[in-house]
Amino acid sequence: MQLKIMPKKKCLSAGRVPLILFLCQMISALEVPLDPKLLEDLVQPPTITQQSPKDYIIDPRENIVIQCEAKGKPPPSFSWTRNGTHFDIDKDPLVTMKPGSGTLIINIMSEGKAETYEGVYQCTARNERGAAISNNIVIRPSRSPLWTKEKLEPMILRNGQPLVLPCRPPIGLPPPIIFWMDNSFQRLPQSERVSQGLNGDLYFSNVLPEDTREDYICYARFNHTQTIQQKQPISVKVISVDELNDTIAANLSDTEFYGAKSSRERPPTFLTPEGNASNKEELRGNVLSLECIAEGLPTPIIYWIKEDGILPINRTFYRNFKKTLQIIHVSEADSGNYQCIAKNALGAIHHTISVTVKAAPYWIMAPQNLVLSPGEDGTLICRANGNPKPRISWLTNGVPIEIAPDDPSRKIDGDTIIFSNVQERSSAVYQCNASNEYGYLLANAFVNVLAEPPRILTSANTLYQVIANRPALLDCAFFGSPLPTIEWFKGAKGSALHEDIYVLHENGTLEIPVAQKDSTGTYTCVARNKLGMAKNEVHLEIKDPTRIIKQPEYAIVQRGSTVSFECKVKHDQTLVPTVMWLKDNGELPSDERFTFEKEQLVVADVSDDDGGTYTCVANTTLDSVSASAVLSVVDVPNPPFDLELTNQLDKSVQLSWTPGNDNNSPITKFIIEYEDAMHQAGLWHYQAEVSGTQTTAQLKLSPYVNYSFRVMAVNGIGRSLPSQASEQYLTKAAEPDTNPTAVEGLGSEPDNLVITWKPLNGFESNGPGLQYKVSWRQKDGDDEWTSVFVANVSKYIVSGTPTFVPYLIKVQALNDAGFAPEPAVVMGHSGEDLPMVAPGNVRVNVVNSTLAEVHWDPVPLKSIRGHLQGYRIYYWKAQNSSKRNRRHIEKKILTFQGSKTHGMLPGLEPFSHYTLNVRVVNGKGEGPASPDKVFNTPEGVPSAPSSLKIVNPTLDSLTLEWDPPSHPNGILTEYTLKYQPINSTHELGPLVDLKIPANKTRWTLKNLNVSTRYKFYFYAQTSAGSGSQITEEAVTTVDEAMASRQVDIATQGWFIGLMCAVALLILILLIVCFIRRNKGGKYPVKEKEDAHADPEIQPMKEDDGTFGEYSDAEDHKPLKKGSRTPSDRTVKKEDSDDSLVDYGEGVNGQFNEDGSFIGQYSGKKEKEPAEGNESSEAPSPVNAMNSFV
Repeated sequence: MQLKIMPKKKCLSAGRVPLILFLCQMISALEVPLDPKLLEDLVQPPTITQQSPKDYIIDPRENIVIQCEAKGKPPPSFSWTRNGTHFDIDKDPLVTMKPGSGTLIINIMSEGKAETYEGVYQCTARNERGAAISNNIVIRPSRSPLWTKEKLEPMILRNGQPLVLPCRPPIGLPPPIIFWMDNSFQRLPQSERVSQGLNGDLYFSNVLPEDTREDYICYARFNHTQTIQQKQPISVKVISVDELNDTIAANLSDTEFYGAKSSRERPPTFLTPEGNASNKEELRGNVLSLECIAEGLPTPIIYWIKEDGILPINRTFYRNFKKTLQIIHVSEADSGNYQCIAKNALGAIHHTISVTVKAAPYWIMAPQNLVLSPGEDGTLICRANGNPKPRISWLTNGVPIEIAPDDPSRKIDGDTIIFSNVQERSSAVYQCNASNEYGYLLANAFVNVLAEPPRILTSANTLYQVIANRPALLDCAFFGSPLPTIEWFKGAKGSALHEDIYVLHENGTLEIPVAQKDSTGTYTCVARNKLGMAKNEVHLEIKDPTRIIKQPEYAIVQRGSTVSFECKVKHDQTLVPTVMWLKDNGELPSDERFTFEKEQLVVADVSDDDGGTYTCVANTTLDSVSASAVLSVVDVPNPPFDLELTNQLDKSVQLSWTPGNDNNSPITKFIIEYEDAMHQAGLWHYQAEVSGTQTTAQLKLSPYVNYSFRVMAVNGIGRSLPSQASEQYLTKAAEPDTNPTAVEGLGSEPDNLVITWKPLNGFESNGPGLQYKVSWRQKDGDDEWTSVFVANVSKYIVSGTPTFVPYLIKVQALNDAGFAPEPAVVMGHSGEDLPMVAPGNVRVNVVNSTLAEVHWDPVPLKSIRGHLQGYRIYYWKAQNSSKRNRRHIEKKILTFQGSKTHGMLPGLEPFSHYTLNVRVVNGKGEGPASPDKVFNTPEGVPSAPSSLKIVNPTLDSLTLEWDPPSHPNGILTEYTLKYQPINSTHELGPLVDLKIPANKTRWTLKNLNVSTRYKFYFYAQTSAGSGSQITEEAVTTVDEAMASRQVDIATQGWFIGLMCAVALLILILLIVCFIRRNKGGKYPVKEKEDAHADPEIQPMKEDDGTFGEYSDAEDHKPLKKGSRTPSDRTVKKEDSDDSLVDYGEGVNGQFNEDGSFIGQYSGKKEKEPAEGNESSEAPSPVNAMNSFV
């Protein structure tokens, strides 16, 4: 109990004063803490700590040990009485006392008898402060006597008679345990008809022939001596009077049978107890056992009631097939009348047992030890109850208080002794005895008067660590007599603690209800009484709480997958947490599938058993936090089972099943499939589906099918495996329900009719002997139906029909049970033949140079001789003289569906000569062609020139060469050339337009700007207009005067120094190139360089310091796509669409792939790098500088 001292309970003035625990003198005793060091120093009267039971039954084969242990300061001495007189153990060589103990050991195993030491023993423990006594210990040796010899006659009974087999075991100490067995030591079976009573007898409500045996044996087991005694076997024979022969019947009278009752059915009567009423007395706290055993035929059933109340639910038990009623922990409230009722089909009887519960003495308040200071007051209270009410008597130091020395500090008032102004001489041990006719209680309680200065029992400098915002309890265990007052201080300056923040408990503990960081520090406990003062320091540290900042989350996973739970912990830096995982508040399974990685628990290959609650527990030495998450393992359902077919009719059946486990995901539906073992064994088909709450389905069936069914369950995860197949169910045969479908009549030859249909499958046949009745007649004739019966096929051919005549057709199914319903009539035609007439009056209208429109007259329908599919136009272009030697002319075909009489011919070539004819088409093929019709297409615009190249660039001229268009599409009238300059910023100059005669393929432009890039646009024209253009770019060469002005820069001083540095770099390059030349192939370039007319663009010779030849491992490779344009400047049409922004200011000069120098002319984009090790040389130092910068 916590005590917070309030102002009215303190001996202090009002206001803010130090919190002091002041224990005023009260009647209650001073408690002595169980501190070993303290107990060693304090004087204390004796206290009995261990003793033998009051009724002590011993094994006569072993030594007798009578226990008596006690404690006290100084240690007590021990003495014994036997049968009320002093027992001098020194005079009996067989009796010894254990050293430092009062326990007696009587050695009867070597000599002596246990009966010699029977009696009542009592132990006394004594020191200078008083004497304590034990209970009266009654020593009795156990006994297991033998059965007396007796002759047991065999028992002969009629079938149905009652029987009691007496046991009557010998009287032993303690009473034996009784059970019945046979010669094989097998317990005899018991039931409502046969059972053992509380007295050990074996009761038969009625006997049966199977009760006949010669070895009914009663056994008595004496547990104390671990012996079993056996009664003589009893023989029982059960016979029926009807089975006795006349001789036996004449020699036996009714009185020779056991009992004289009839074996007919009879109402119950009690075998035990006798009469209609009886009495039962039991002691409080024991087990109340009431027994009623009845005989009768048929076997009676026993019922129990309490007449004036109800049976206690939690303490009532039925034993021995409800023949015994037991109430445990019986009390006075269980007294009353209990009624047992025996009942069978012929009647009922009852017996009333009047129960009285008596009580040996039991404690209401046992006296407690008193520790008092000199001058204090106290009381010893001894209160007990019982039935009858016990008598209370007092003893002091083992002597009746009436004859004990007087003590002026005590006063006796019935069950209470009152002490006032005690002194140290008042110390003694008092005994309270409460007794009645059923037993007694004895209790020792000492009065110990002590004068002790304060002592603080809590260890000095104890360190307390507490989590913030939790209570902090600082111990100050103390002792002193008189009881000291306690005061607490905080800090080195000794500031006193006040009650508005702190709570001080009676045991001296200081409580800080909500500890904060500023609660950290040193606290001092001071204990004072009139004999002195003691103090102690303790230390308090406040720690941050441990928190789970990332908790595991609820998870639903499918069986076999992997799941992880995260648990992130934040804690005080001075504490070391341990994180552990629990499953359903127990340890995780010992399974390698469970792994702990950093802050995660990972469960791999999840199974059904893994479902449950997973808890992350973070522990430190001061606190513990936890967080939980539930894992639900789901999967597709288990297959349904126990399929059963009921209500089996010709065309329906009821299927029922038991659902499998839904694996934590509710079943939404069941899918039912069937197998036709007769027609399609092993192939399962969809039959039906029902909701997930149904477990039966009414299924529609077809005739003549050998059905098997299976069921699959579906939940949110997927579909289960199929169930086991049901039993097979063969439906009766019936006529077909349907006729064949897809009936058609088409001729394969001009003189036949081929009738086809899609046959019925085995499931649709509805019975054996499936056939088809095929019928036909001409649509426009008066003929009767012609019919044939064919086997299970899908085609019938009618021969000798006229060409392309409409027929009416029908196909009907039948089997051994009858015909299907009347089939539908469909129309077909006999075979087609080729058309006989060509289309006439073919006309051509030329729309433009690539499109023409063709018209024709339709042919008569009768001449088509089949289904009109359309008209087909064959057309071809006349070949010129150079192509007429080809083996065939390429003809093009266009088909126009249906009865159209005109069509368009697209994609014609302009300025061409074409021929065409028209034919009619039916299902058999084409008819004859119409006479050829000739037409010409007009001119069109030409295609782009095939190529454009720029050759022989000079200072102010460029020469263009080209090839005519590959498709002139008419007669060329002229070429148009447009060009314009491009400056260094990619800006375009004025556009010049120039017309060139159509017979030219070369043209030179003069008076162009020096060293200028030009862009050219070139296209051809016919009378129809201008064609597509081709583009190209080129640069005129550099002016000599300009080059001279550039060289003059070299006379400047700053440039000379720059050139020296460049020369050094060139020298290094020469050395590198020389080394590489020795490693690679070499070839002269002089001959190709001489081919160029302009001396300014010739490479320098060896005597002026430049290369006469060079070598490169990649010189012989052709230029790749996107590299430099070849020297002939040929550009294909597809390369002529470059945007002007892709071109730079030009390249000073570069080598062609054959090693010759191109000069300042290139169609290459400036920003595109040269491939491989191709080099570039400049004809002047300026150009050389430009090459390296």
